Amino acid sequence: MELVLKRSYFEKGTNGALFVNGQFLCFTIELPWRENQRNISCIPEGTYEIVARHSKRFQNHLHVQDVKGRSLILIHPANNALKELRGCIAPVSQLADIGEGWNSRESLNKLLILCYRAIELNETITLTIKS
Repeated sequence: MELVLKRSYFEKGTNGALFVNGQFLCFTIELPWRENQRNISCIPEGTYEIVARHSKRFQNHLHVQDVKGRSLILIHPANNALKELRGCIAPVSQLADIGEGWNSRESLNKLLILCYRAIELNETITLTIKS
């Protein structure tokens, strides 16, 4: 399964549109681009493998694999990038402002349903990030 994240960069955050196999699924919010610095920057553009993950804090979510110079980059719910993210990606149903959105948990659940189907079919899930 192919996920494509098309980003727009701003000083206060990064907004994006997430597509699954060419079809729009939801918007995304992230931290601004700050040269891939840990905890304060979104991750670099490129192609990454995605795997399912579970934690007490976020419950079911996704893990972006092999991000150079970074660890534990997740796709998890958040509605305000500056307050709730440390380099991760948050799906949202609507954009409220730069780096802010609404209904993140709902958007993540839609994405998870598609990803779990792909996992059941032994498909590799890739995320390509571009501007």
